Amino acid sequence: MKSIKFTFTLIIGLLLTGITTLSYAQSGEYQIDGKTFGMPEAEVFTEDYDGPPVVGDHLSMLPNLEPLDYEGNKTHEVRIDIIAQEIEVADGVKYEAWTFGGTVPGPVLHVREGDRITFTMKNRSDEPVTITEPTKEGSPFMQQVAQNNYMKAKEATMPMPHSMDFHAGTVAKDDKWRTIAPGQSIKFDWVANYAGSYIYHCGTPSVLMHTAMGQHGVVVVSPKDGYDTDYEVDKEYVVVQSEYYLKKGSGDLFQYDYEAAQNRNPSHVVFNGHQTILHDQPLKANAGDRIRLHVSNNGPSGTSSFHVIGGIFDRVWLEGHPFNEMRGMQTVLLGASSSATIDMIVPEEGKYILIDHEFADAEKGATGTLKAGPREK
Repeated sequence: MKSIKFTFTLIIGLLLTGITTLSYAQSGEYQIDGKTFGMPEAEVFTEDYDGPPVVGDHLSMLPNLEPLDYEGNKTHEVRIDIIAQEIEVADGVKYEAWTFGGTVPGPVLHVREGDRITFTMKNRSDEPVTITEPTKEGSPFMQQVAQNNYMKAKEATMPMPHSMDFHAGTVAKDDKWRTIAPGQSIKFDWVANYAGSYIYHCGTPSVLMHTAMGQHGVVVVSPKDGYDTDYEVDKEYVVVQSEYYLKKGSGDLFQYDYEAAQNRNPSHVVFNGHQTILHDQPLKANAGDRIRLHVSNNGPSGTSSFHVIGGIFDRVWLEGHPFNEMRGMQTVLLGASSSATIDMIVPEEGKYILIDHEFADAEKGATGTLKAGPREK
């Protein structure tokens, strides 16, 4: 039965690759309320590219957020290729993941409201790609993952059709979010019209399976006029909560558990892709620091009641938009694909536990540590 379901998923995905042959009418670019719409038609093609799977100046590995080192708006040339990788998500738990760029979650893209993104993606799921060799090419992400391979990533091949759905993009999904087959590439433009933190994920059916298998990440769109407290922020991090639905397979590897995913019964609920990473490598700050956390619940199906034990959230911008400000919150409730940008003042030296206050999720791994040193100011 499992093989039948997997084959059905593959067939549906392959049928959807037929979308790439259709023609899409475009009306040309236009603006409403200072926002840009009407992007050119996506291009689907084949290429000989075999370079770094992640390319771009403002792409980083969790929990890092690459600073915006430019004034005004910019066009970002971004590549995030689809590759399969064997990864570790908890002690002794490894599986062959479907990924954007080689990690779960994929790289963090940081842009400014109003920036244009020219995005290229090749479906390289049918070729082995190594992400852990040191290189100065590609992006900060490639350098960071080579230095800190905490998922113990190893190349793998799992040919499958895939697609990209940026929640930060305001475009027609049947054009830009087209499914592409192994060996195909897609290129399209989108404009970051709205400030906030937004999930990206594979949109090829079964979306539940593709997301749970590892195909998701975050785009942080900083407001063009910033947040009121920007000048006070000492440390800035990205934290992503997500779920795995895994069961023991043959050999040493785990495999996707279809029934558990359908029943919303995750085997692991984690921060930044790994059950213990934010304890093994805690976030760091000092007493008196204002820290900023861009928190995204990437699901695919669960909710998150995000809390920091020992802290109160001084400012919370729901979905990361500067107009959605709340103050003095103990917990932020995030549905699947929801986010918040959170400022917290670190009260004193010590350890603070990041936790999903839905304790069943916490006991499956949704915890982490913020380690605070003595006050320096």
